[in-house]
Amino acid sequence: MTDVAASIATQTRAPKASGSRGLAGRVWIGSLLVLLTMLVLYPLFMLLLGAMSKVGPLSADFSIWAINFERLVGVATHATAQRALMNSFITCGLGTLLALVIGLFFAWMTERTDTPGKQVIGLVGLFPLFVPPLVAAIAWSLLGSPRTGLLNVVIGATGLPFRLNMFSYEGIIFVFGVYYAPYVYLFAAAALRNMDASLEEAAAIAGVGPMRTLFTITMPVIAPSLGSAALLCFVVTLGVWGVPAILGTQAKIPAITTYIYTLFQGNPPDYAGAAAASIYLVLITGIGVLLQRWLHSSRNAVTVTGKSTRPRVMTLGRWKYLTLAIGILYLLIAVVIPMLALMFIAFRRFIFVASFSAMFDTSLFGWANFDKLFADPHTMLSIWNSLIVGVTTAALGSVLCFALGYTIVRTRLPGRSVLDIVATLPVAVPSLVIGISYLWAWIAIPIGLYGTLGILVLASLARYLPDAMKSMTGTLGQAHRELEEASWVCGTGVLATIARIILPITWSGVAAAALLIFVLSIREYGATLFLYNNRTVLMPLLLVQLIEVSNLGIVAAYSLLQVAVLIGLTAVGWAIARISRRLGTARPTKISTREGANA
Repeated sequence: MTDVAASIATQTRAPKASGSRGLAGRVWIGSLLVLLTMLVLYPLFMLLLGAMSKVGPLSADFSIWAINFERLVGVATHATAQRALMNSFITCGLGTLLALVIGLFFAWMTERTDTPGKQVIGLVGLFPLFVPPLVAAIAWSLLGSPRTGLLNVVIGATGLPFRLNMFSYEGIIFVFGVYYAPYVYLFAAAALRNMDASLEEAAAIAGVGPMRTLFTITMPVIAPSLGSAALLCFVVTLGVWGVPAILGTQAKIPAITTYIYTLFQGNPPDYAGAAAASIYLVLITGIGVLLQRWLHSSRNAVTVTGKSTRPRVMTLGRWKYLTLAIGILYLLIAVVIPMLALMFIAFRRFIFVASFSAMFDTSLFGWANFDKLFADPHTMLSIWNSLIVGVTTAALGSVLCFALGYTIVRTRLPGRSVLDIVATLPVAVPSLVIGISYLWAWIAIPIGLYGTLGILVLASLARYLPDAMKSMTGTLGQAHRELEEASWVCGTGVLATIARIILPITWSGVAAAALLIFVLSIREYGATLFLYNNRTVLMPLLLVQLIEVSNLGIVAAYSLLQVAVLIGLTAVGWAIARISRRLGTARPTKISTREGANA
């Protein structure tokens, strides 16, 4: 019976099916491809076109046929652009190296040692993922400003001769390393958790010490995962604007992202130059993504076997308190101290701190900055707009991800591999470049899309679609095909099978994809940095405006507000996802009695 069911189902799914079923499949693939073309390919094509044009899309001299390579060559040979690109390589490369060290240490501590409280430390260590890079840079600029930094005031009171200077290469590298270490931790912890523990057991039986085993066996085995995590960190940090903008501008350290932003802020804006510089950024990140995928799919990365042996836990003895202290120190540096600095400046009436004792003068604290902040109508407007964009992007993104994931993973329709390539293409495009491509694509078309919340939703959806697709395709791949085959044998249609069988089983993946898109769309700003106006400002975009026109007290107050809202909305979204997953799991997926009898 099983063989007959599989045979019928296979014929039903076969690409060579004719008639209305084959036509419906072609129409479905074509519709998804058209949607992805407008969402991804068309904006990227316009970006490439803009890079090969002398003028911007608003110029009367702009022509789709006026193609030349003058701007591409000009950017490649421009001294400032070359210096900006070199600075980005230095800061992002060394920042990635620091993140690799921190993330690997945390993974080793939580997965391979008997450090007390390691599970709590590992969980809290992910909190920097909820701190936007722009907010982190602001916090450390308040702490490490050479003259007025809060930590320098404390250091000065101790009589020590040195001072911190976060407005430097070291400051940028430090922030990149500390706040992107959780990316490495997630990769490294998973690799250590899943690797074949018999390799370490064999070394222990042979008399090899734990540290030598770590460096000669464990590290080489998880090296592909570490390399993949390092490339991911490098690609992500290369497209970050906020950190080099806050910490590098005063020190006159241009980065490729701040260079592109400067071209947009010129008078008149150099749209063509920004597009040309963006093309080079896309090429670099694209190479990094290809290398990351190659490492991730390498045969050398296979560390999971059918054996059920548990990984060996290293007994540290008295050294476990040292690892505990290092873990707590990281949490203080990444979370506690920056948040305290934001709170101190946000509630203080005057930013300048004359002495260490003045830090504790309660008469200088109050709600003045928050009063000014909430007196601005854009504050609540930005929160409301962020909620609208986040919910809309999450809803549309989860539906689109499910449609694409089901088509790619669960069907044999011709053209599904093309859908997979186009849908994951934005992973190689930095957020800032997505925003520029959407500017080029829609600003000159008189359909009223530019400057609306709609274009912010589309840009966010295009940028974060690949991230959600990873979760969705993995979940869809776990459902066995026999469930669909049994439903089809009973005469149930494709849509009914999806609604009654596949969707309840994979509901957790749908909820996870929606939550991920929601968090990213209200946390990040790069994809929308050039697409908003005063009516459509989002929370991270308003923070950029406040940095340019307001005092640091209001900036710190809004930074705190953004982190609090982000955590609150994420908690609500997580709770909704859990409830939805429970409801989806509780739904019956069995075939009706009548259909079972027919089977």
